[in-house]
Amino acid sequence: MNVWSTAPEPPSTTLTLGVDRSGRVIQCGNGTLGVLGRAPDETLGTHLAELFVGSDDGQEALSALVDAVHSERERTAMLVIEGKDGSTTDAVVSVQPMRASQGDLAALVVIRVAMLTEQRFLDPAFMRRMLLDEALVRVGAALDIDQTARELVDVVVPYFCNAAGLLLLESVVGEDELPTHPPDRSARVRRLAVAADDGDPSWFSTFPTGEILSYPAETPYTRCMESGKPVSVRFDDSTAAAMADSWQRGPVATLLAGASMVVLPLIARDTTLGIIVCTRKEGYRRFDAYDVEIATEFAARAAIFIDNARRYSRERTTALTLQRSLLPTSLSAPPGVEVGHRYLPGSQLIEVGGDWYESISLPGARVALIVGDVAGHGVRAAVTMGQLRTALRTLVNLELPPAEALEQLDELMHALGQREPHFATCTYAVYDAVSGVCEVASAGHPPPLLVRPDGTGELLDIAPAPPLGIGGDPIESQKFAIDDGSLFVLYTDGLVESRDRDIEDGLRRLRRVFDSESTSRSLEDLCKAALDGVYSEHQRDDIALIIARLRRLPADRHVCGTLPAEPAEVPRARALARAALERWGLATLSDTTELLVSELVTNAIRYSTGEVTVRLLYEQNLVCEVSDTSPVVPARQLMEDDDEHGRGLQVVSRLAARWGTRRTPLGKIVWCEQPLPAPNLLGRDLAETQRDVSDA
Repeated sequence: MNVWSTAPEPPSTTLTLGVDRSGRVIQCGNGTLGVLGRAPDETLGTHLAELFVGSDDGQEALSALVDAVHSERERTAMLVIEGKDGSTTDAVVSVQPMRASQGDLAALVVIRVAMLTEQRFLDPAFMRRMLLDEALVRVGAALDIDQTARELVDVVVPYFCNAAGLLLLESVVGEDELPTHPPDRSARVRRLAVAADDGDPSWFSTFPTGEILSYPAETPYTRCMESGKPVSVRFDDSTAAAMADSWQRGPVATLLAGASMVVLPLIARDTTLGIIVCTRKEGYRRFDAYDVEIATEFAARAAIFIDNARRYSRERTTALTLQRSLLPTSLSAPPGVEVGHRYLPGSQLIEVGGDWYESISLPGARVALIVGDVAGHGVRAAVTMGQLRTALRTLVNLELPPAEALEQLDELMHALGQREPHFATCTYAVYDAVSGVCEVASAGHPPPLLVRPDGTGELLDIAPAPPLGIGGDPIESQKFAIDDGSLFVLYTDGLVESRDRDIEDGLRRLRRVFDSESTSRSLEDLCKAALDGVYSEHQRDDIALIIARLRRLPADRHVCGTLPAEPAEVPRARALARAALERWGLATLSDTTELLVSELVTNAIRYSTGEVTVRLLYEQNLVCEVSDTSPVVPARQLMEDDDEHGRGLQVVSRLAARWGTRRTPLGKIVWCEQPLPAPNLLGRDLAETQRDVSDA
């Protein structure tokens, strides 16, 4: 049964003080003794902080009042006055700014104290201000649905009721697109937050946070959700005991005996999301029609915050899942090259971005190191990042030079931006562990940092180019000779730039991370040091970071020979390969390797007019490269039974694990790979393996 009742409001005492901008009392009346427990002369010159006591929350509210005096704004808070006998009294304290023509008067502080302190919720105007003006401004900044729920119940308690709980439909908290209702109307709800003004643990144990339940039909909770209107209930001892018995929760009888309750619907976009249950204990003024009117307006605004948090959480979860699925799970590099990496999501206000990184091992003891950043945040940025990363991996496997690969990406960004502009920055570097040369191209991205073995650092001066998607100036590659053991650092702008920090300051901070000892430190420690200090930034962009320690392939792990383009030189190429394999303990691969070398060299001699270079590399695999001066790229052909020529690449594709070509400034390179025999899978020669077996 719905019962509406009102109780007479007990009288209250009001005191007004005049304060200056520092918060010190400069005017007061004779009522200070009755309200504050001190005479007027004791009150003058006293700071507001000396008049009230309380918890950390109370001190925070008091600080907010003093700030309101400084900024000439109105503000209201619930504070506690401590008398000389140690007793405490709740007080409603309001700041009203004043502009006096003379003197230091800055604001009036109005203190209202109820004469019967056990009676609360006496001032509807105060409740309206706290529920609809003061508190909701703070709650609106929350974007997490659980945090929003906690902040909402902390508003209604203690300013509107003694205890409150917020429950949402399980389909709202879960992953369903829209709230759903079962055929029997017993909607499943989840309790997200509970608050009680006296901190009684019985409320939290009886109505636990996170509990999922279904209310029976015709209860105030289901009536509220079905009708979309508030439902007010008054409990006596018998109805509270009956509810405790039906719920099999004994403490309910004590908590709700003599209490009044109002159930408020949370409705956003014409959809019921859940309810807020507000309870006033026995001895407090019962809910009346004006209270319900205030609470209904509060619930309507609260539902908007809940819906915004729900939608934000769904989009954020989708974007994070998409983004993390698109980031690489493992990085590859040739022997001697170590790669450390980090991805740090943005702060809560940003979190999902379009930063990505790659380290891809290439044939010929080379590695591609890439870092990119798509402009914007959210699902759109994550999707664009995935498209760019997939396209760039394809271009890397095609072994296009860095500048040419970025030019292709720029074309892709223009195509993606036909309906809506898309922009991105990227740095693409290829390091050759044989020559020690690193070729770098950049499109609108912060410069790489090169740290030499002695600890001296240098931001590489790369030819500037606009971001991908803007076009204009051509993208150029530059080559740098890298000292053995140097560190190569690629990063996105979130590491060196933020709202409160200029990029130049960020670059200086990054360079200070690396010193003379950094080249000997682990890459794990260096990644942590580079990110140190950025976690506390409240509006930090996401960050991608790669630190590579670049070392050359040992000289005894590769051989190279240059031959005239004459058929008589093919046996010399086979002899070169045979000698190298015997020295590396890979004689078991000799027959196959000699055949592969013969086919590749013969093919090069047939179509080239200049010299032919043969190079063998002993790394994770055995790599054979043949370079010539012809720009024509070979391709496998479908052979007829009577064809006498053109079967060389057919043989190579059958015998090698994989093969391919890449262009060079002077022509091309045709390469093939063979897996190492089992004892050499880790790149160790046969003698080392035999010694390990003997020791074991």
